[in-house]
Amino acid sequence: MADSASSAVGIREAVQPLSGAASDYDALIESIGDARVVLIGEASHGTYEFYRERAEITRRLIAERGFNAVAVEADWPDAYRVNCYVGGGNSDADSNAALGNFKRFPTWMWRNTVVREFVDWLRDHNAARQSASLVGFYGLDLYSLYASIDAVLDYLDRTDPEAAQRARYRYSCFEHFGDDPQAYGYVASFNLSQSCQTEVMEQLHELQRRADEYAQNNTRGSEADYFYAEQNARLAKNAEDYYRTMFQGRVSSWNVRDCHMAETLDALFGHLDRHGGRSKIVVWEHNSHLGDARATEMGQGGEINVGQLVRERYGDESFLIGFSTYTGSVTAASDWGDPPERKRVRPGLKHSYEDLFHNVGLPRFLVDLRRESPALDTLRHERLQRAIGVIYRPETERLSHYFHTRLPDQFDALIHIDETRALEPLERTPRWETGEASDTYPSGL
Repeated sequence: MADSASSAVGIREAVQPLSGAASDYDALIESIGDARVVLIGEASHGTYEFYRERAEITRRLIAERGFNAVAVEADWPDAYRVNCYVGGGNSDADSNAALGNFKRFPTWMWRNTVVREFVDWLRDHNAARQSASLVGFYGLDLYSLYASIDAVLDYLDRTDPEAAQRARYRYSCFEHFGDDPQAYGYVASFNLSQSCQTEVMEQLHELQRRADEYAQNNTRGSEADYFYAEQNARLAKNAEDYYRTMFQGRVSSWNVRDCHMAETLDALFGHLDRHGGRSKIVVWEHNSHLGDARATEMGQGGEINVGQLVRERYGDESFLIGFSTYTGSVTAASDWGDPPERKRVRPGLKHSYEDLFHNVGLPRFLVDLRRESPALDTLRHERLQRAIGVIYRPETERLSHYFHTRLPDQFDALIHIDETRALEPLERTPRWETGEASDTYPSGL
């Protein structure tokens, strides 16, 4: 591997500096071209600049390239409340209220100032459009097992009471576990109790078999209502699988989750195509979900992800964008379920992509990874890349947050912002306000 400092000299000549000008992303929008699915990642779940720049690129794709949906790493029913709000279809007084379903840890992922501002913009954008051309906001994730079950039952109670009775009986399989899906997963995984796999599959299949009947009977609600219910039933089926496999190892449950997100994206394309022609969707998730897994050590270990599945299914109609940073601060927890903190981000490890890009000497830049340039050849060598999720453990950073990847095979473009700051939650905890004192910053690790 070439030395980071010497390699950075050539890279500097091949990247596009970003200044904050309105024209910063003109070349990127041109490179995206006619792609119908653009995946925009993030190197952490708590960096302000990643969220801000992603929202700016998305606004341009909506306004200039006709993208008509944003699909995010959030649960289907929680995001659908936002979708109703931006379409003018619910009673929420403002965007803060519309984001009110995001109560599960980590709330700051979607209840933050950047997302709130984007939701405000999207509602205003839609207010000037015809109903057939509204831009939607949807969730792809599967953690909302019980909320999705409730949504299916609510739909059937309103549209088909007899079917609701059958659904209630099937879903009662989960009643022994309260509201703890992990408890269900544990006993089902080790055969301590019969699984609910058959019940959730039967419920989804019955709903799908009766789709035409429900759509033809105007008293049974709109096709959009049916689609919302069907996706919740699909989520319940896949969430059951996820929680049942999570005790069998990381790879199994990871693959169930990312396959569900890709499956939901496909279903969303089908739904939108039926109502408005060729749809285009922007996806917001973490780099680890949206960068092609085949280029990473996780892929070598058997993991697949949304980025890989999208490339396989959509080919040249897809475009993958990643982010990176060298240092700064991040909103993250110290452990699962803990309150958010404003933590210092350690400088990138030597010989990592973060270290290499820091040595380029530009505060922020865009690199087109599809470009043929001798200066970019060094990026094709496998290097470490950092990934900070909702938990950040700087004291074990190499083990907890770095993996090997080949960047040009992982993404089509990458935006590097050398120093970044923490995402601002709508609900700031005292520990977030205080931040991390300098004398607690890990050293010698």
